[in-house]
Amino acid sequence: MPRDELRQPLRKRSTAERLWAKRPAPLVLAAVLALVGFGTGAAWLMRQPHPFAGEPVIIAAIPPVEQMMTASTDSAENGAEPAASEEEQITEAEPAPELQPEAFPPNAIIITAGRRPMKPAPIGAVAEDSPEGKLPRIATNGKNPFDVYSQITPMAAQSSSQPKIAILLGGMGLNARLTQKAIKELPGNVTFGFAPYGNDLQTQVNKARAQGHEVMLQLPMEPMGYPANDPGPNTLLAEADAAENLKSLRWNMSRFAGYTGISNYMGGRFLATPGSLEPVLAELKSRGLVFLEDANVAMSSTADIARATGLRTRRADIVIDGSPDAASIQAALQQLEAMARSTGMAVGTGAGLEVTIDTIAEWASQLEGKGIMLVPLSVAYRGRTG
Repeated sequence: MPRDELRQPLRKRSTAERLWAKRPAPLVLAAVLALVGFGTGAAWLMRQPHPFAGEPVIIAAIPPVEQMMTASTDSAENGAEPAASEEEQITEAEPAPELQPEAFPPNAIIITAGRRPMKPAPIGAVAEDSPEGKLPRIATNGKNPFDVYSQITPMAAQSSSQPKIAILLGGMGLNARLTQKAIKELPGNVTFGFAPYGNDLQTQVNKARAQGHEVMLQLPMEPMGYPANDPGPNTLLAEADAAENLKSLRWNMSRFAGYTGISNYMGGRFLATPGSLEPVLAELKSRGLVFLEDANVAMSSTADIARATGLRTRRADIVIDGSPDAASIQAALQQLEAMARSTGMAVGTGAGLEVTIDTIAEWASQLEGKGIMLVPLSVAYRGRTG
């Protein structure tokens, strides 16, 4: 019989009855439970160590590493040195294997990138601390500053029979405006010579390297007519003893890092004095550098001393701005082109004058059409032993 609530006596309902009367509808309850479940699941997933969650993953079996013996590696049993430390892991790209000349057609034109950035210096593996500052050194794994700080030139370019020209433009670092102009306007394959007397040299050197320019240190050496003709402080002197000249050499080398080698600044008398020159070139050899002698030196002992010490050297073929006007510089550059076609490789030096920078920039833009390759100075030393 239906319940007649009007006839029931009044009484207070229990808590359970009141809650049951206020129970949510089934759909609302299901929605609440689903939200709670999703929230709990999301919180759990966020705490799980799955860095690749949501990304496709391919699992492949990797076979055991097999030791490969080459001409440049020895087994540990044969006394090989242990692996270099992390600081000594030099990450400059290794040159490609030597290619046979017939791999390239005789008339092939090879074009290299204009600006290939290089790492800022110093690189720890080829630098050592000294009372004067950072000095270049050969790394424990055998890498030397010349290799580490050189531009990476494709082996195809080095092996090509295409005529090549390298230019060292000196006096960088002395005039910040002209140095910046050269860095900005000249192709990266133009090499810069920095003098040891400028301000904030390391910053300027690294700006040049960031634009692809190799760098050399211009070393002040005693010229004819010294001291009336004085290159500057800590000049290497023909009559000084070896210890004094080596001290001056290390002071100059500590002014900045990142150079592949040394070029003389003046030095007509010093370079003609074998007894004074020999310990200096031996020191450069022991530190993994190369030496460039400019074309201004009339009489020199460099070639003989270099052969005795094993130092890699090169003499420049021409000074391109001996007469610092645009017409004379253009004529010298044309002479450099003729030398490159005749011998395959020609080296010119000049100063960082505004007229020199402008003339080289215009000349370099036309080289591709002439079938001549502008290369970093380091290319002139590849395969050479002095």
